[in-house]
Formats: sequence, structure tokens, C-alpha cells
Amino acid sequence: GTVVLELGYPTLQADRGTPALVISDVDGVKVGGVLLEAGALNSETLLKVGEPGSRVSHAADPIFLWDLYCRVGGARAGKASCMVTLHSHDVVGDNFWLWRADHGRGAGWTSNPNKHGLIVNGDNVTLYGLFVEHTQEYQTVWNGNGGRVYFYQSEMPCDPPSQEAWKHGEVNGYASYKVADNVTTHEAWGLGVYCVFYAAPVVAENAIETPPAPGVKMRHMVTIRLSGRPNSGINHVINGKGAPVITTRKSVVD
Repeated sequence: GTVVLELGYPTLQADRGTPALVISDVDGVKVGGVLLEAGALNSETLLKVGEPGSRVSHAADPIFLWDLYCRVGGARAGKASCMVTLHSHDVVGDNFWLWRADHGRGAGWTSNPNKHGLIVNGDNVTLYGLFVEHTQEYQTVWNGNGGRVYFYQSEMPCDPPSQEAWKHGEVNGYASYKVADNVTTHEAWGLGVYCVFYAAPVVAENAIETPPAPGVKMRHMVTIRLSGRPNSGINHVINGKGAPVITTRKSVVD
């Protein structure tokens, strides 16, 4: 039942390598209007909600998160493995902007390292308006079942120094939106993934990756190459489907 409502977007800085904000695995917490910022010591996550392996249902009284902003770099150099980690079930979020800085203070491939913007481990999590930008691996990782996302905007990292530095295994780049292979139910509507690779001519194989489960349904997806080095871009919209945006500018999958 706790309410944390910030006025004027105050900044909570993670100076000791810990999360800036921790919410226990309890009912009815409401948090809104806060900016979480990474510090010089790496934080595993800037916001932690619940505990790993939680089995508690909060369907009758969910945790609500509104107008949540995170940044790694931009105001100062900072490090964070992830920005937001949701372990609790039934969380509802509205308007997340999770940004690894591509300009400002401390912005650089090695000076503001940040793997992920969002990791969802809880089931039945719903997000409205999710913005994740420039993180260095999968920007959104969805491990829980029953997830729903209504509008997703993401720009891939602008600054991979080479293709070798930005790949996993034999796969070039990282998808922005990754639904884990063991997920059986997940739905999303309206996903846009963009790229501007200005540091090197790198390519991402897919913008979105999902398992083939019939309960995983993705609707209205688009990729756009805004600018960047020649021969850079995104090969496919989702799972090897959709035209590349390397010499062309836009690819849509309904």
C-alpha cells in the first residue's frame, strides 16, 4: 500500500553499486515520477522489484509503476548491468524511458557499459509505453509468461566499434526485444526498432526474437534505418522475416 510520488523528477543516484530503488515482493506499492541514475560503481540493476523465483500472486492488488526514467551516462559516467528488473508477478507499468546515453557526459562504448534496459522474470506483467534505447545487448529480455506490451520504441546502440564487438556466437548484433525460448504466452502491439550505427558498419540480424509458441503473438512491427555508416542496418524485423533496412529505409511486418 505504499505510495512514492516524486515531484519535479528528482534523481536517485546509485553511488555504491547497489540498486537506486528496491521494492519488496508485496501488494499494492505505487511509484511514479522518478529518475534513477547509474553511478561509477556497476549496479546489477537500478530498480529491483520483488525477489528471484517469487511465486506470490499480486493479481488482486498489483504493484504499479508510472513515469519511470533511468539513465546510464549522459549526466556523468555510469555503469549498470540492467536498469529495471521485475521479479514480481502482475506488475503494471506505464511510460518507462530507459536510456543508455548516446551523447552527453560519460557516453562511450566502454565508459557507460549497460547490457539491458529491462528484464522481466515475473508472470503476467503488463507495460504501456516502453522506451528502451542504446543498451549493448538485448535491450528488453522477457522471461515470464503472460506478458503484454502496448507500444514499444527502441533505438539500437549507436556506437558499437566493430561487428566483432557486437555479436553473440555467430549471430551479428543483438535483437532489441527478446522473448525467452521457454516462454509460451506473450503478446505485444506496436513495436518500432530503429538504428543509427555511426561508429562502424555493423548489422543486427533481427530487431525482435521470439520462440515459435502459438501463445506468443506480436502485432504491427516496424524497423527503420534513420542514418549511419554505409552497409549498416538491420537484416530482419522478426525471426528472420521482414526485409532488411540497410540500403532501404523502412520495413514493416503486420
